[in-house]
Amino acid sequence: MNNNNIFRPAGSEHATRGTGLNHAGAVHANLHAPELIGHAIRRDEGALSSGGALMVRTGLHTGRSVQDKFIVDEASTRDGVWWGEINVALPADSFLRVCDHVRGYLAGQELFTQDLYAGADPAHRIRVRLVTTHAWHALFARNMFIRPPSSELPGFEPDFVILHAPDLELDPARHGVRGGTGIILSLEQRLVVIAGTQYAGEIKKSIFTVMNWLLPEQDVMPMHCSANIGPGGDVALFFGLSGTGKTTLSSDASRQLIGDDEHGWSKDGVFNVEGGCYAKVIGLKREAEPEIWDASHRFGTVLENVVADRDGVPDFMHGGLTENTRACYPIDFVANASPDGQGGVPRHVVMLTADAFGVLPPIARLTPAQAVYHFLSGYTARIAGTEKGLGKEPQATFSACFGAPFLPRPPELYGERLAASLARTPVTCWLVNTGWTGGPYGTGRRIALAQTRALVNAALDGRLDDVPFRVEEHFGLSIPTHVPGVPDSLLDPASTWADPAAYARAAADLAGRFEKNFETFRDGCAPEVQEAAIRPRAV
Repeated sequence: MNNNNIFRPAGSEHATRGTGLNHAGAVHANLHAPELIGHAIRRDEGALSSGGALMVRTGLHTGRSVQDKFIVDEASTRDGVWWGEINVALPADSFLRVCDHVRGYLAGQELFTQDLYAGADPAHRIRVRLVTTHAWHALFARNMFIRPPSSELPGFEPDFVILHAPDLELDPARHGVRGGTGIILSLEQRLVVIAGTQYAGEIKKSIFTVMNWLLPEQDVMPMHCSANIGPGGDVALFFGLSGTGKTTLSSDASRQLIGDDEHGWSKDGVFNVEGGCYAKVIGLKREAEPEIWDASHRFGTVLENVVADRDGVPDFMHGGLTENTRACYPIDFVANASPDGQGGVPRHVVMLTADAFGVLPPIARLTPAQAVYHFLSGYTARIAGTEKGLGKEPQATFSACFGAPFLPRPPELYGERLAASLARTPVTCWLVNTGWTGGPYGTGRRIALAQTRALVNAALDGRLDDVPFRVEEHFGLSIPTHVPGVPDSLLDPASTWADPAAYARAAADLAGRFEKNFETFRDGCAPEVQEAAIRPRAV
């Protein structure tokens, strides 16, 4: 094989420089997709689908291990971290033992390294070096992050290093972790250690956490959102938790895709943090999501925990391994993707929720203060079948800033950044419910994707600018009285319920949940945001 792709001790200084490794084996540095796929097949890490995608399984961990995430307690960053259940402190001496353990393990393995960028805007970019024992994880990272041109690889010096040992278990008694898994970030040492989990999403989200730490100090708003650009150059942002339609609604053939998940908003505009897409594909249908479907059938794509038949044909309806099935592909697999991952200052901000209680309107216009309030709330509802342990009734989920697990700083800081960004230039903000209408999950029906697209397109195209709005009484939301292509009856959630009293009770219950959740943030918010908060009505 080409000596430029395999480095051994005499010439491996560049491949593992800055990682602290004293490596004695083969290091495959910056291989492209065909070579990485070849190694993955050779090592039995996965198999090709009928369309050419690399199909892999992640074993025990089919999602993020939230309880195994730590930030190292270090003097230089201690006062700025949002400590608590999200960011659990790991003592520095425990981290030292973890690093010794992981580096000792990696020193004897066949390794794959990738030198990549996070941040499409060169002014707000970091250099990332991944060191992993799996070829498919190297391909995942290469797909997900920004691939530097070959001319920029010589002398590449990483700003952050990821040491990735998915097959290595940690020792809780020795390493100070909760179990055999650890996703540990040292902001001071600029080092991420991931051990004991094959779920690839930990790689991308660890760097998003890093960007959430760095960007606010650069007067940039980091965001867990998708973004696209209309024919007139108008940029729209889509905030939302998993299952709300963030990726689906931003993948619109009539608009150019900036990115599907992580962005920064500077005074100059919006930029993608990543260079790829990590789309949830459970229930994927070509007629509903052609861009994602086509990308999921291409050579170079990674299909994570997707079941296939004996001929290698993926069954996207099958959630036998997990409901959290994923496709990871470079963003240029999407035909209408932005070539540079950047756009101008947003004209629209859309906040998505899948309300399984069936009481929120399908679309509502928000004031800037309401937008900050709903941003801090980060509401959606989960239902049985999407996660283990959920019962028959929907469960309200509030994730601050639509991404609490990735916030190393207090949520109020990001709320202030959003308020400042909204104040810089005119932005129209919307709340869109992609969930249920006519009753809760089990009684009502989910709002059709075609109807949601019609609502969103009308908002982005300016067709709602001159439509009358009315303020509904339970959540203080401004609802349009008419949207072209959508039945007027759908716009008023109360009218879709057979029992108006049951709707009022359900709405009051959800409003009470909003109020309870906001108690955590109220004192740290500006008066106008406190005033915009939802308060339950007596029924």
